[in-house]
Amino acid sequence: MATKKSDTAIEIAGDYNMDEVLLVNHEGDKTDIKRMIVEFNIYESIYKNAVTGTLVIADAQNMIAKIPIQGTERLEFKLSTPGTRKLAHTVDASEETGHPFYIYKLTNKKQVSEGTMSYVLHFGSREFMRNLRVKVSQAYNGTMDDIVAQIFADKSYLDSRKRLLFEPTRNSDKVLIPNMRPFAAIDMISKKALAKNSKGAGYYFYETTKGFHFRSWESMCVTQGEHERPFKQQFQYSPVAVPPSESINKIQQDYMSVEGYEFLQNFHDVAANQALGAYGHKVITHNIFDKSYREDTFNYHDYFGTTKHAESTGDASDPIKFAVVDTPVDFDDKNLSDYEESKVTLQPTTRFLHDEDSGSFGIDVAADGITEARRASVAVQVAAGTRIKLQVKGQTFLEPGDVIFFRIKSIDAANKTEGKPDPQYSGRYIISKIRHRIANEVYKQVLECVKDGVHKPFSMTGVESFPGKASFDTPQFEDLYETDGFTDPSPNIHA
Repeated sequence: MATKKSDTAIEIAGDYNMDEVLLVNHEGDKTDIKRMIVEFNIYESIYKNAVTGTLVIADAQNMIAKIPIQGTERLEFKLSTPGTRKLAHTVDASEETGHPFYIYKLTNKKQVSEGTMSYVLHFGSREFMRNLRVKVSQAYNGTMDDIVAQIFADKSYLDSRKRLLFEPTRNSDKVLIPNMRPFAAIDMISKKALAKNSKGAGYYFYETTKGFHFRSWESMCVTQGEHERPFKQQFQYSPVAVPPSESINKIQQDYMSVEGYEFLQNFHDVAANQALGAYGHKVITHNIFDKSYREDTFNYHDYFGTTKHAESTGDASDPIKFAVVDTPVDFDDKNLSDYEESKVTLQPTTRFLHDEDSGSFGIDVAADGITEARRASVAVQVAAGTRIKLQVKGQTFLEPGDVIFFRIKSIDAANKTEGKPDPQYSGRYIISKIRHRIANEVYKQVLECVKDGVHKPFSMTGVESFPGKASFDTPQFEDLYETDGFTDPSPNIHA
């Protein structure tokens, strides 16, 4: 691995500071294994409750037996970009000022040469291991963010000593946790959480290298529930080298340059999203208390403007940037959202379950159906939205949940000379996953990013009738017996 070049200056994009990587055994003895590391990876994601990572080791000292490695070791290091002074921009896994990781598995052990073996050490955060060792069995009463904070800090449960960045919730409820792991309990609460300054539903609970987050998708897109969140970094892809401008030096440009990109999904998977209720969804709520039922329907195009998105803050002056337009898609002249039975959910709910006149979300029981439909739609739109993978130079201040701006030129021949950005795929993305990778003396990151709309709105031409509808007025029926006619059942094949 690369050695530190400078504490305060970046010589080339991809420089990093990491003086040592200490492996601490069960007796507290520390061994610096930095020179033995072939590849160092850290993984963080808005879809994962904890940070994990791997070390690819080339061992010519029989460290595996001398320490010995048995799965109870800790890992200490500090990773930063040269010149970084803010603690929040450093991946601090030291025992003195940070939080060490925990080794839990060794895989791929093999002999690569005479006297040298290689293997992979797997590590995770303390909370990753703690979650596997304890269960939560307790009843709580309060706001959803307060309940999560209690489980997070309780010394009998997750017992985390890290920072928890949370978005306040507007709903309160009594919640019974029946012998569940802490992460599973918090995930259950996340599905019920309603943001204080939002009409959306559902939260994400995840760990980054800077701490834990309990927040909604909209909080990643906007601040205070309404203001567009500034992007942390701007990236651009150019197939040819572009000289730096007067305002940006070579190092800055290299950090903004994308070495390679890949669309994991170019646009919303309309077929899957239709079936999963992203566009149209009917929720039938059965009130167990008074034996009544209620039907609520969700319409993507009607509700899109009431919530915030990566490319749209919902402001009156901000055009609505649907991922798919609301023009007719079939002979019945309905758009995607008009098919309310694309997904039908039966949801039991009750009032006075805990002697309070509220439903499943701790709010008016009559709102349960549409709230659940909103939650399901947002989850599908994020998981199955436009997703892209970028390979960039390592920048320790980035973390999942941050906004980035990705500029990719349109391949339209008319735009080649002007360098206009692609109207749909350029723009604001939310980082959903980060892989930190140090290998071959360079620190790089692989970013997976997602957005739930488009950069510039699609043309809305006011089409009210499905194109080509008149060409197919009636279905075509043919009697197979009449079509086939008579066939000799035993033809002479030798004739």
